[in-house]
Amino acid sequence: MMDLDNRNHFLNNLARNLGRSRRTEGVVRPKWSLNPQWDVYKDYTQDELVDVLEEQCKVIHTTFKRTDFANLEAVLTETVQGHDGKIIIAANDPRNDEYGLDSIYESWREDAVDVRLWNKKIGKENQVFAEKADIGITFSEITLAESGTVTLFNDRNNGRTISLLPRVHVVIIPKSTIVPRMTQAMRKIHEANAQGNDVSSCVSFISGPSNSADIEMNLIVGVHGPVEATYIVVDDK
Repeated sequence: MMDLDNRNHFLNNLARNLGRSRRTEGVVRPKWSLNPQWDVYKDYTQDELVDVLEEQCKVIHTTFKRTDFANLEAVLTETVQGHDGKIIIAANDPRNDEYGLDSIYESWREDAVDVRLWNKKIGKENQVFAEKADIGITFSEITLAESGTVTLFNDRNNGRTISLLPRVHVVIIPKSTIVPRMTQAMRKIHEANAQGNDVSSCVSFISGPSNSADIEMNLIVGVHGPVEATYIVVDDK
C-alpha cells in the first residue's frame, strides 16, 4: 500500500525524469471522441441483461437460477440440498432480513444444518469454519452480465473466505444489481464514493467457480477455491 509520502516521492521522481516540474493543478481528464466501452448492451432492458447473464453462466461453468421473493426459500433450499450442504457460512448482511434469509437459516438449523453468519467478534475462527464449510452464501452488490461476474464488498461482516474456502459458492443476485459490464460497475463504485457512501476497501470480482488454464492451456475448475458456483437471480422489482 503506497502512503502519501511515497506517492509524492514517486510522482516527483517521475516528473523529474520527464524533464519538467510536477503538475498539481489544471489537469483535465481527456475527452475521447470514441467511447465503445459504453456501447455494449447499452439499450438492453434489465430482463434482457438477465438473459445475457444466463448465457454467460453456461460458459463459466456456473449454475443459473431465477426466482422471486415468494419462492426464494424453496429455490435456495433446493440448491443447498442439491450440493449436500450440511455446513454453511454466510455473510452477516443487512439484506438477510429483507430477503427472509434469517428465517430460512433458522429453519435449516432445525433440520440439523450448521449455519453460521460471519461474526467479526471471533476473528480467525470465521476462516477456520469457512474452510470446512460445504457452502458459502453471499450477496452480489453489482453483477456484470457480459462476463458473469459478481461483485462482493468484503468487510468485517462479509469476509473474503466465504467465497473462497467452501466447496460451493452460492450468490444471491438482486435483479436490480445487474449491469452490462465492468464499465458500468466501476462507474457505480466511483459515484458511490463521490457521494460519500460507504464503499469497501476490498472489492472482489468473481466469475463463477475458481479455475485455471495456466498449465498447457487446459482448463481446470476448482483449483484454488470453490469447485461449484450457483447464481440465484431474485426479481426484486
